[in-house]
Amino acid sequence: MDYKLLVLDLDGTLTNSEKEISTRTKNVLIAAQEMGLKIVLASGRPTFGIVPLAKELKLDQYNGFILSYNGGEIINCTTEEVLHKKVLSPTVIPYLYRCASEKKMAILSYKKDAILTEHPADLYIHKEAYLNKMRIQEVPNFVEALTEPVAKCLIVGEPTALIELEKTMAAALQETMNVFRSEPYFLELVPKGIDKAESLALLLAHLNLSPADMMACGDGFNDLSMIVYAGLGIAMENAQLAVKEAAHFVTRSNDADGVAYAVEKFIFKEPTDSLL
Repeated sequence: MDYKLLVLDLDGTLTNSEKEISTRTKNVLIAAQEMGLKIVLASGRPTFGIVPLAKELKLDQYNGFILSYNGGEIINCTTEEVLHKKVLSPTVIPYLYRCASEKKMAILSYKKDAILTEHPADLYIHKEAYLNKMRIQEVPNFVEALTEPVAKCLIVGEPTALIELEKTMAAALQETMNVFRSEPYFLELVPKGIDKAESLALLLAHLNLSPADMMACGDGFNDLSMIVYAGLGIAMENAQLAVKEAAHFVTRSNDADGVAYAVEKFIFKEPTDSLL
């Protein structure tokens, strides 16, 4: 099968433990684009946190795409056209804030290059800021600070406690929102119908392609839907067990150029050894 679209999660997939794209992976991906492959960077990150990696891979030169906020926004890197955008209803924000506050967890959202939160010292807030190279802006009142519609909120906290909160909120919001963890300590709060697979379906229709034309690589819970949806779903060796079980193939880890390995095997069709 000649795949036409390569969808890449970022953290734990495209980037290594230093949150960088290795030289080998970068060279392989640029070579693949020169062959005509289109690349989509699909992440729960805000758009601001994805743009530097898109530029590093020259997606603007090769008609690539950014799928940010787990699919809440799709952007053409060449034209900068916003192909799709969905935001949270302002009426739900107080409830999200109350859920976080009652469990003594921090909640955040985004505005341009800033993370908005009442808890600027929180360890997990700093993890999110580091991932996205964004500054942390302390606000006195989180709800009042969101003066414009936002694509998502994020509740952060100790993983075990977050599992219970996820169950509670998912049940309460099942008709209006998607609630899921992208990392054990990150609880994503996005509009209903927003996940990577559903947004990729819109992009495929825009490009007149089918899921069979798509190869997708990921490692986390929020990558599961697109790995199942893709014609070829690839899990990283460091992926969550459920992701590896759902994948068609398990590549090397993000610290061992797993994305480059998969592209060489399935796009360049170079002989390699399988990890399955």
